[in-house]
Amino acid sequence: MVEVTVLVPFPYDEATVRRAVCEALPIRDDELLSVTVRKETLLTEDKPRLSYRLHVGVTAARDKEEGLLKMRKKVRLVPSVSLLLPKKSPAVRPVVIGAGPCGLFCALALAEAQARPILLERGSRVEERSRSVDTFFRNGVLDEETNVAFGEGGAGTFSDGKLKFGTRDAYVEKVLATFIAHGAPPDIPYRSHPHVGTDRLVGIVRGIRQRIEALGGEVRFDTRVTSIREQDRHVQAVHTVDRYGREEEIPAHAVFLATGHSARDVYHMLKTLGVRMEAKGFGVGVRIEHPAAWIDRLVFGGEQPRLGHAPYHLVTHLPNGRSVYSFCMCPGGQVICSSSEQGGIVTNGMSEYRRDADVSNAALLVSVTPEDFSSEDPLAGIAWQRSIERAAYQATGGFRAPAVRLSDFLLGRVSESFGAVRPSFPLGTAMVPFSSFLPDFVIHSLQNGLRSFDEWLPGYAYVDAVLTGPETRTTSPVRVVRDAATLESVTLHGLYPCGEGAGYGGGIVSSAVDGLRAAQTYLLSL
Repeated sequence: MVEVTVLVPFPYDEATVRRAVCEALPIRDDELLSVTVRKETLLTEDKPRLSYRLHVGVTAARDKEEGLLKMRKKVRLVPSVSLLLPKKSPAVRPVVIGAGPCGLFCALALAEAQARPILLERGSRVEERSRSVDTFFRNGVLDEETNVAFGEGGAGTFSDGKLKFGTRDAYVEKVLATFIAHGAPPDIPYRSHPHVGTDRLVGIVRGIRQRIEALGGEVRFDTRVTSIREQDRHVQAVHTVDRYGREEEIPAHAVFLATGHSARDVYHMLKTLGVRMEAKGFGVGVRIEHPAAWIDRLVFGGEQPRLGHAPYHLVTHLPNGRSVYSFCMCPGGQVICSSSEQGGIVTNGMSEYRRDADVSNAALLVSVTPEDFSSEDPLAGIAWQRSIERAAYQATGGFRAPAVRLSDFLLGRVSESFGAVRPSFPLGTAMVPFSSFLPDFVIHSLQNGLRSFDEWLPGYAYVDAVLTGPETRTTSPVRVVRDAATLESVTLHGLYPCGEGAGYGGGIVSSAVDGLRAAQTYLLSL
């Protein structure tokens, strides 16, 4: 198969694609054995007229494909990729900590290789977890072990389920094929802005867990790792405690640390063990909500029922050296509370697959660096996050989120009422000064960033848009340092830090891929 890039109008069908391929290449339609869209990018520059840039896989007779490959500026060979792992049955079963995307795919790869992994998750299985989250959203009673951050599927289960990826290498193909096999839409490998939705993710992660178990793996929920026993800087065992206070030591010579970015107790445990870590930058800010139809007009030039509500991504670089950017944009979704600790407010966004809510939201974030924390402690970023979360909780007197109309925020005022947009935050909001929980540089950067976005996308600074905060858990504030070749901790052999929580991923797909890579590296070392 060879690949060619073509432009087609929206909407398109197979005949349109075949015609575009024939116009781009010296090939007739009757010479095409097949055409397969491998990637699509929606182009909105000429709205309301929309178009797509397509990467199209083409098969033809062998001599014809070889001739096309001579057109190096237009055509490239599509390599055949697959992820083949050696079959290994280690004497001591490997342990995976965390059942988010990284941990699930790490455990799946180990199970498929006959390594019989033990997967430990502090939260509950996804069915029970959903009930716990619903209870929290209804009455504000937080379970610190099972919530939006902790439990089967990780933080991604209660999100939009975005599947961002670049090159479709063997690891990415494995992740996408696994998602599809367990219920994801079959078009996710090529769609522009592919997503799964929180409603479908519940069934998908359950199916992956059942696959791990069917292959000889063991999954233990409501089981938190409290420490790792080592000897001569080699992992020997993990200590756990379950929801009922029962403790256990599990022998382990390979431990895959796939906890998410909110497992703060794990970072403190690693510090006690002398595991090398370093502070890293992340983003802090708020959630912004617009009418979904308003964003449709700004991005698409009008409503496009066949496309659903419009996504966007914005970024600007300010004179103060900060970047302000949108993150985790949820078309037709809602703002949720993703707190995992009592006494702290954390916001996030969530959409179901249909993305059919009336409001669209996104995080608006300001870049922060370790220099902002005024400490050499690798965990200083955690303390900084927590101070913001707790200040917001104290300002509102509970899990109600601080909120303000955009027009008032730009003027530095506290809102007295909302307009056309009502906050979707499930536990209610309170109109309090944002200066009571956000540092001045974050507020000023957000104000300047909003003005910049409105210049680039006129109408974005919609007066009745609502800002809800704070958003602090965008990515891990810590990196657990590992060897680039072995993927082991540089200070504790047998410990494999992986995924977003360890500082090596940035979303569902990249975290899952890192889990696969860690499993493969370990298996090849046996």
